[in-house]
Amino acid sequence: MFEYAGRVSDGPTILHADLDAFYASVEQLLDPALRGRPIAVGGSARGGVVLAASYEAKAHGVQGGMPGWRAAQLCPRLVFVRGHFDQYQRLADQVMDVLGDATPAVQRISIDEAFLDVSGSVHLFGPPAVIGAALRVRVRSEVGLPISIGAARTKHLAKVASQVAKPDGLVVVEPEREREFLDPLPVALMWGVGPVTQQRLADRGIHTIGDLAHEPSSSLEHLLGRAVGARLGALALNEDPRRVVTSGRARSVGAQSALGRRQATPELVRAVLGNLAERVASRMRAKGRAGRTVTVRVRFAGMRAVTRSLTLGAPIAATLTLTEVAEQLAWQAIVDGDGGPGRPGGKESVEISLLAISVSNLAVQHAIQLELPLQPEDPRRPGSATGAARWALDQSMDAARARFGKDAVGYLPATLRRGGGVPDDFRELAEKDL
Repeated sequence: MFEYAGRVSDGPTILHADLDAFYASVEQLLDPALRGRPIAVGGSARGGVVLAASYEAKAHGVQGGMPGWRAAQLCPRLVFVRGHFDQYQRLADQVMDVLGDATPAVQRISIDEAFLDVSGSVHLFGPPAVIGAALRVRVRSEVGLPISIGAARTKHLAKVASQVAKPDGLVVVEPEREREFLDPLPVALMWGVGPVTQQRLADRGIHTIGDLAHEPSSSLEHLLGRAVGARLGALALNEDPRRVVTSGRARSVGAQSALGRRQATPELVRAVLGNLAERVASRMRAKGRAGRTVTVRVRFAGMRAVTRSLTLGAPIAATLTLTEVAEQLAWQAIVDGDGGPGRPGGKESVEISLLAISVSNLAVQHAIQLELPLQPEDPRRPGSATGAARWALDQSMDAARARFGKDAVGYLPATLRRGGGVPDDFRELAEKDL
């Protein structure tokens, strides 16, 4: 399927392929009348949340996560569409099949992007530039979607190159041009640099990757913390030993919910964490997995985040148990992060902007071994009477959802939370990590 009649070169062999404005591009593919027009997936001019925006809308400042009314102000000609969630996974899988024709070494890292190692394919299809160009043509002609590809010697540089290539382009960084390519680029293009980190670097006079590469490692670690500072310093120097991994199970399962700026009331925390726990636990049960370590992350309105973890004596996959553990950890984080206010029953609650749950230390759990009643009842032990009853109830609800739809049954706080701004269908596309 890839034809090359020239000399095979020793070029960069790691590719990063990233579909352009994926959700919006799918909507424009399904409805040709939307092509070339600014569109937003999700939300409306009266409210709701924009889930994704086309490049025509992005040119006006419209971005995913923005309130619909704000997007309409920025772009009066913006067209809001509901989203075809059943089509996103199908089309993305077709793209991955095309990528797999170039090499078996494909590492999918989200629904719409993947790394490829083509070192074993260049003798068949030509140098990476030829392979990348052929992939782009095939994805466009066979699936109908635009895709940008970066090719480089390391995963980090390949991902940066694909961002520079957007929209609908190909950038190949030869080893001798790496510093020339990287140095003038803004630090925001680096993997893991968000708005808060970018501002901290800017306050230090660090605006480009070249600036970052020349900063002493000790200074970066003092500014950003030891782990983050060391990692970003190494990436700025293009020191990235990670290879493309094609198999292996996820080491954790997680979900998060952005809240805007909300008061951390017991009702809100319970509802949001119940919804997150249901999404995480149901995915673990579907794969016969459970986890021992529960981690909760709370982000405050000022963008500061606090994380708390707890490792249990036995792996859990029951929704109610995960919800209760997550609640305990969330309030620890809120109290510690705020210095006191915000605990349940308090007169005043702090403002939070995000809650997240992840479960790690995963183990196989296809069934529950019941315990003898020789120790005090503890629902956190899956084999206790309460723990086993919760797991059995979840199994019954999973079966009902599989037959009648996911909204057929559920726990009340999580069910009520589904009425929020971002549909669970959209979230789940990015959370398939098992």
